[in-house]
Amino acid sequence: MTPGRRGQGESKDDQHTPYQPMIRDLPQEDRPRERLRQYGPRYLSNAELVAILLRTGIKGENVLALSSRLLARRGGLAGLGRSTYAELCSQRGLSDAKACQVLAALELGRRFVSLAPEERTTIQGPQDVANLLAGEMAALDQEHLRVLLLNTRHQVLSIQEIYVGNVNTAVVRPAEVFRPAVRDNAPAIIVVHNHPSGDPRPSQEDAAITQDLAQGGRLLGIELLDHVVIGSGNRFVSLKERGMGFDK
Repeated sequence: MTPGRRGQGESKDDQHTPYQPMIRDLPQEDRPRERLRQYGPRYLSNAELVAILLRTGIKGENVLALSSRLLARRGGLAGLGRSTYAELCSQRGLSDAKACQVLAALELGRRFVSLAPEERTTIQGPQDVANLLAGEMAALDQEHLRVLLLNTRHQVLSIQEIYVGNVNTAVVRPAEVFRPAVRDNAPAIIVVHNHPSGDPRPSQEDAAITQDLAQGGRLLGIELLDHVVIGSGNRFVSLKERGMGFDK
């Protein structure tokens, strides 16, 4: 593997990425290409799909870690889609060829959606939420709370960033969480936040937040379908499945 060049915007910390095992050293079931062959692309996270595009990582950082870092730095899939060639090339580990591959794939996606505007990601359960966001959010070093706006068929209309920092009952206000749904006339939402510790087990405070949001949603006529907590290593927990904060 050929090490990528460091961009001008990279910090010193980016030069000392903890060593990651190479993809070929991972168990077969954890390798993105093998997972795609076995389950199909729909069941891969954004980070895994980007990793397949990038093909190789850099010295000390495998391609899955590289793709997760890229998504985190560029603001997720939406931010990656807005990135220019120069912005991608400035990211450590992205060569000219890798930047072109990513931009070409994103443009093909945009053209496909323009041909079939009804094609949207459908959320059938918490696994779909994790596939959409876990690869990126697991790499964040602060807590982020995001909201998926859904239509009546549970298709994703958009993903909104609501809070960055400590996600607790003192700062999470239902009015702020539901504001995008009210504005865009979305009938349902799913709340997602990450635990930088890597442990996705919900706290009692997470349950209290969920209860407040569920009550607020009932008043507004907007259904809170789930609250998903993202941890490391593709781990996640659905508070709905745990019965935490939701009426049984």
